[in-house]
Amino acid sequence: MRYFSNVPAVDAKVSGRRKIETRSYLMIGFAATLAAVLFVLFPDVSIAQTFTATVNHTTVGQNEQFEVSFTFSATDVNGIKNFQAPGFQDFVLLSGPDQSTSLQFINGAASGSMTYSYYLRCPKIGKFTIGAASLEYNGKKYTTKPVTIDVTKASPKPAAGTKGAPTVSSNNIGDNVFILASADREKVYLGQPVTVTYKLYTRLPIASQMQVSKLPSYEGFWAEDLTLPGTISLTTETYHGKPYSVGVLKKVELFPTQTGRLSVTPMVLDIPVQVRQRQGGSPNNVFDQFFNDPFFNSYSTVNLKSTSNTIKVDVVPLPSNNVPKSFTGSVGDFTMSSQISNVNTKADEPLTLKITISGQGNIQLLTMPDISLPSGFDTYQPKITQQITRDNAVSGTKTFEYLIVPRVAGRQEIPPIKFSYFNPARRSYITLATPPYPLDIAPGANNGNQNVAGFSKENIKLLGEDIRYIHTTTSGLRREVGYTIFSAWFWSAVVAPLFILIGLVTWKRRTDKLAGNVQLLRYRQAEKVARARFKKAKLLMDGGKQAEFYAEISQAIFGYLEDKLHIPKSEMSLERAESVLKARNIDGRLLASLRSCTEKCEFARFAPAGDGAAAMSDMYNELTSVIVGLERTLSVKKHA
Repeated sequence: MRYFSNVPAVDAKVSGRRKIETRSYLMIGFAATLAAVLFVLFPDVSIAQTFTATVNHTTVGQNEQFEVSFTFSATDVNGIKNFQAPGFQDFVLLSGPDQSTSLQFINGAASGSMTYSYYLRCPKIGKFTIGAASLEYNGKKYTTKPVTIDVTKASPKPAAGTKGAPTVSSNNIGDNVFILASADREKVYLGQPVTVTYKLYTRLPIASQMQVSKLPSYEGFWAEDLTLPGTISLTTETYHGKPYSVGVLKKVELFPTQTGRLSVTPMVLDIPVQVRQRQGGSPNNVFDQFFNDPFFNSYSTVNLKSTSNTIKVDVVPLPSNNVPKSFTGSVGDFTMSSQISNVNTKADEPLTLKITISGQGNIQLLTMPDISLPSGFDTYQPKITQQITRDNAVSGTKTFEYLIVPRVAGRQEIPPIKFSYFNPARRSYITLATPPYPLDIAPGANNGNQNVAGFSKENIKLLGEDIRYIHTTTSGLRREVGYTIFSAWFWSAVVAPLFILIGLVTWKRRTDKLAGNVQLLRYRQAEKVARARFKKAKLLMDGGKQAEFYAEISQAIFGYLEDKLHIPKSEMSLERAESVLKARNIDGRLLASLRSCTEKCEFARFAPAGDGAAAMSDMYNELTSVIVGLERTLSVKKHA
């Protein structure tokens, strides 16, 4: 926005009155503009900050779930830091904090709020106090007032003779249907995997397909989803003395990429729960007993928003003593093998050295140290292939194929190539090495008959035969008529190389720019890579392979967002992508379609559609439209 416009210069010969009027207008305009700028830069002057604590119920039953929220309101909530929740000593923390932000404009004034929500239950009866929460905002500390909760006995179940259907609340259902997240480790080394499992515990029937309200985010982790069956298989488990039907919803292996205390945010699902309601009547009445038979029971569906608990993981750095020089950050349990294509070769003839690393760990982030060969060898960047399985843990193999060209004949040797990794089970670094490869290198085609100048005798002989007889007279020569400078072919020969040179220089600069800017290269190729994945997904869809189709199309959309928005894989999440797209003013309907598609794709395996082909076709067409819309919008905004 521009606050000043170009004011025409006042002519030196105008009257004094007109000069005074012009100066007055300029002063009025400058004052109005200054006031607008001050309002934009310092809105906090007119809008106060508030920090309050609220609960959805001040009176709750024993062990009934309730929500407490701490909300800070201001014009700009980006300055919030060091939020401290109360201790919740008398309560059981079910999940939290769930963080949400809102922004609104009223009469041209902006205001926002940040809310931290917790779900609690109280196992005791009486009046209990939730202490004060605190935070810092622009260097000033704010605290909430304590909140009192009255915990009473849980409501008794209606007697058999009570008329009408029983009243069912979401709090009561929450004790019988909930999501529980668990981690196999609470303290790990940097790079050591943590397996997080999300399970559904239920004592009530589920009416239809569950809907995702919020996916968990893995800030500070590299995430690998583990393979699960196409449908949820229920087993029976006892939790807090009660039997539940339990099904695994999601299983993910997380590789921490930073140290400290990291959090995995909750997953939120909308679960349609069926609640059976019995008919009223007297237990002594035979007619009422007949119609109270389960065959005549009616059911109602209650939509439950279930939130899993938050997972906390302490990540400690790797030991700093006795670190091998060949260590590149790999953590896990690996083995190494190698093979060479030929040990008897000739100079200038290439040979191939393959190094294969297998085991459990983050295979995708595994790298080899730079190999150093003795003088007399040329080596090139390796060709890398990998095969990864994601069953109960991430494992697989990664192969590095090096092309090596010997330049000197004789007896040579490729020394052992070392690879080091950290084994968390042994708490030590382990170094693996290939065997040495002795080579017998025979002279090549151009190595055996060279003199000091680099020319062979045969070449000198041919050069002598190539000398032609030089004419000593001018007979047979004639003078060319005309001026060469005015001919078309002359100017074509002069100008054409200039244009060719300009084109080559432009192409070379563009190539160097792309090669030196990985983000720009990924941005340019994002749409091309996504198109290739969609072609592969189309083949899987035509073959009726639902699991492979959804996996491929999910990788297509997330890979496109990573490359197009310059988001590293370790930081990629749907919330992060949405925030970047919102900052670029992408249409809200397009963002809603993106979220809907990714959530449907992520949880398609929970309850596969009856008509799998139709569901895959709809998903394919919808995601295609989303990527086309994003590509068109981002391209227009980039060149705007």
